[in-house]
Amino acid sequence: MKLNLALLALSAASVSGFGVGPTAFAPTTRVADASSTALFDSRNKQKIASRSKWAEARGYSDDGATTVAEEAGLMTNDEGLEYVKLVNADTGASSEIYLFGGVVTSYKDGEGNEYIAVRPDAKMDGSKPISGGLSHCWPQFGPGEIQQHGFARNVNWTVKSMTDTTVELEMAPSDYTKEMWDKEFLCTFSVELGDDQLSTKMFVENKGEESFDFQAALHSYFTVSSIDNLEIAGSFEGKEFLNKMVGEGEMQTEERSVITIGEEYDRVYKGVNDPVLNDKGTGKSLSVLNTAGWEDTVLWNPFGNEGMGYNNFVCVESVKFDPVSLEGGSSWTGDMALKPGDL
Repeated sequence: MKLNLALLALSAASVSGFGVGPTAFAPTTRVADASSTALFDSRNKQKIASRSKWAEARGYSDDGATTVAEEAGLMTNDEGLEYVKLVNADTGASSEIYLFGGVVTSYKDGEGNEYIAVRPDAKMDGSKPISGGLSHCWPQFGPGEIQQHGFARNVNWTVKSMTDTTVELEMAPSDYTKEMWDKEFLCTFSVELGDDQLSTKMFVENKGEESFDFQAALHSYFTVSSIDNLEIAGSFEGKEFLNKMVGEGEMQTEERSVITIGEEYDRVYKGVNDPVLNDKGTGKSLSVLNTAGWEDTVLWNPFGNEGMGYNNFVCVESVKFDPVSLEGGSSWTGDMALKPGDL
C-alpha cells in the first residue's frame, strides 16, 4: 500500500489525544428556529403517552410519582454549556450532542447501555475541547499549519433544526476561524437516533470560487468494561499502519485479524474502515459503519494513564487522512453510524 509518508510523518509528531488548544469565545449559540420550543410543548401529551407505552412494555409501573421516560430538547449542563438531548420514544434510546464542538457525548440503547465515553479529566465548561465523544478534527487532523486537530472542536455550532430524534448543526466561518484559515466553507453535522443505531453525517461545502484542502476525522471515544475485555475486529490483517509509538513513527504490517491492546496505542491504519468493538465484559458489540468519506481508522489508548481513565475507553477514529481537495461549489460527505449488537 502506498501511503502519504510526508503527511504520516508530520502526524507522528504528536499524540492523537486532545491537548489544550485555543478556545473560541463565541457568543452563546441560539437555536435557529425559535418556534421549536412551542412545537415541543404542543407535542408533550403525545410524547408522554408514547413513552408510557414504552415503559409499560418493559415492566415499569407509573404511579404518578416517578417519570420514567427522558425528555428531548435543548438542555444546559451544570457548567452552562448547551446540548441537544435526543430520545427515541419507541425504544428508550437516547443521545446527547453538545453545541460547543458539535460533539456527540452520549449514545445509550433502550436498555441503558452507554457506548460513547467522555474522559474523567474532560472539561465540560467550554474552557478547552471536550475530551471524549465523537469529537471533530477539522479542517486538520493532528499537527500542521494551524492548531492541533483544527478548530471545529472548540467553536460553538448552531442548531439548524431538530426533532425528538434528529438534530442538524452548522458551523460557518467566523472572525476566530478566519484568523487561522480564511476559507469560504460551511459544515453541517447531522445526527439521527434510529431504533437500532445512531447515524451521523458530516457535510462540507465550499461556498467560494477557490478550491481548498482539508482533512477530517471523528476522534471517537467508546466505552469498554475493561481494556482487557476488548477485541477490535475488522480488515486489519495484512494492512500497513503507522505506529507512532516507535521512534518518530514506524511503518509496520498488522499480522492480527483481531486487535487487542496491552500497551499505549497510537496507530494509523489507512484503508481500514470497518472496525467492530467486541466487549467480553458486557457481552456487547459495536459496529462502526463508515459508509461514505471515512476511509481510514486510527486506534488510540493512553495505556496506564489513570488520570485519563485509560481502562474504560478506546479511541477508534473514523478518518479521512489524505487531504480532500474541494473545488468551489462542490461538497464532501462523511457518513458514519454506530450499531450495537450482542456477542
